[in-house]
Amino acid sequence: MDPNLIDPYERIGASVAGLSERTWEVSLALHANPELSYHEYQAAELLCGELESAGFHVQRQVASLETSFVGRMGSGDGPTVALVVEYDALPGLGHACGHNLIAGAGLGAALALRDLVAGTGGTLLVVGAPAEEDGGGKIAEVEAGVFDGVDAALMFHPGVHNWSWAPLTAMVEIRISFHGRAAHPTGNPDDGIDALDALIRLFNSLTALGKNLPSGSHVQGIVTEGGAATNIIPDHTQGRFGLRALTTAGLTDLVAQVTDHAEQVARATGTSVTVTQEGATYAHFRSNPVLAEVFTRHLDRLGIPATEPEPGVFLGSSDIGNVSTRVPTIHPFLRILPPDHCDHTPQFALAAGDERGRSAMLAAAEALACTAYDVLSDPALGRRGWSAFQAQESSGG
Repeated sequence: MDPNLIDPYERIGASVAGLSERTWEVSLALHANPELSYHEYQAAELLCGELESAGFHVQRQVASLETSFVGRMGSGDGPTVALVVEYDALPGLGHACGHNLIAGAGLGAALALRDLVAGTGGTLLVVGAPAEEDGGGKIAEVEAGVFDGVDAALMFHPGVHNWSWAPLTAMVEIRISFHGRAAHPTGNPDDGIDALDALIRLFNSLTALGKNLPSGSHVQGIVTEGGAATNIIPDHTQGRFGLRALTTAGLTDLVAQVTDHAEQVARATGTSVTVTQEGATYAHFRSNPVLAEVFTRHLDRLGIPATEPEPGVFLGSSDIGNVSTRVPTIHPFLRILPPDHCDHTPQFALAAGDERGRSAMLAAAEALACTAYDVLSDPALGRRGWSAFQAQESSGG
């Protein structure tokens, strides 16, 4: 039978199944060799090699990031779709966030579409995004224009729920340093200004603040410098704090609140304080309802019903939020562990490397490929996605 007469979704499903062993091998290779943010050299090269072998034109080191890339197929005047892949791991836990599955699913979707792209008149991109866990590679890619002209950015994330979209909050890290004056705690204690006392007071103050924050907001801190010896009143201490809020605007307000608490503590203790931002700000995620509905429909066709997120449950933050401020974007979750578990655990890393992860990866690959095909072949769908995006912008969503 002429393959062009076969239903495109059937062709995609058959292709994903036929590629399943290879894409799983790639995913397992990443899983067995976890690389940290900005150091995913082997992962990036492996993925680039697979794309090049399949006929994609691959540009490496985009946005001045050594482990980033963009694979491209098609050059028509139609819509452009970006399949977004991640591949960095966590310190000490390996792929306990399942980014090896994200890479495998994006690769599988891209390869399944390679014989269909030309017929749509559109363009398919595979955007290799490093450093999601620490640094935000997608933020640099957004700022470098990698997503300019893209009509839909598509990815999935493994998790403990089958959710049609991701409740991801805005996030930033700040460093707060107190400066006092060293002294001997018994010889001349009155000459000292205790910077550690200031830092401890700040932690207590932020604990009280946290009890009154709105849903989706929190402050989590660690002591990074607390003094050098017990017989020296510390003249310098430092803490690092992760701040999250339901919206990016709410995060700006939270940073101001935390800064105000630090300055009040400094005045009360006679210290001076500096507050500096660490890294980029992760924007809150805006799921595109039009594209999310298409993906969910394809997933349901595969026998995996996905629901809306549970109200009041937030699953972290991601630099995909910054992408979602520029182009229509989806980031659904597919379960590899039951809801009483969570990611960033050894158990999640184990599931990301066994049959549970494989099943989710292949289902995601097929649903992503079908969604991408819909956008590529139907410009009206892309326009509806943009209309929904613009409505979210207007409402401040």
